[in-house]
Amino acid sequence: MTTTVERPVRAVPEPAPAARLRRPGWRDPRLLVGVVVVALSVALGSWAVSSAARTVDVYAAGTALTPGTPVTAADLRTVEVRLGAQTDRYVLVEDGLPDEAVVLRTVAPGELVPAAALGAAADLAVRAVAVPVSTGLSDRIVAGAAVDVWHVPAEAGAAPGGDPVAETAEPQLLVSGVTVAEVDEGSGTLVVGGPVTVHLLVGADDLPGVLAAVAGDGTIALVPVGSAG
Repeated sequence: MTTTVERPVRAVPEPAPAARLRRPGWRDPRLLVGVVVVALSVALGSWAVSSAARTVDVYAAGTALTPGTPVTAADLRTVEVRLGAQTDRYVLVEDGLPDEAVVLRTVAPGELVPAAALGAAADLAVRAVAVPVSTGLSDRIVAGAAVDVWHVPAEAGAAPGGDPVAETAEPQLLVSGVTVAEVDEGSGTLVVGGPVTVHLLVGADDLPGVLAAVAGDGTIALVPVGSAG
């Protein structure tokens, strides 16, 4: 006799219903953060474009400005330029000039006046020295030019006892790259072709040598920087 064993039937679980995707609402934090990021990006881009396109009035040198020269607004001209983020590097018309401002470094004609080029007289690192020049003066030697200063010893002659003087020494370079502050042609003198006085801006360390050469025998020659001669 065969015995049939009935196995219990296992119920097959029904599949879980698929989750429905919901559209994010206005109160969804992720959507709000995205909107804020986009708005900030647009605002930052607009600010950068408007700042780059904005023009400002800046002072520029009408003529060469040399160290030690007092400067007022009447000595400058106004130009409208786009500086972008470099507005703090130049003297803006709206900010005005420092009180009792003097030029600390040479500013070429037409150059925008850097803020670091103006300051107080106590900040100057050079002093003006009047140098007479009797030899030919180059047309390149004008206010604002850089020159090398040479001392040319006096020519050999006879000593008081009749003995010849030792051979003349070679010209000596006193200082290089000094700035010309002013060229005084001496138009009021009656002597044609007389010496010309050139005012040079000499550093404190070089002053003794230049002053000794000016007061001593021989002549001073000025050579424009970069001249082949």
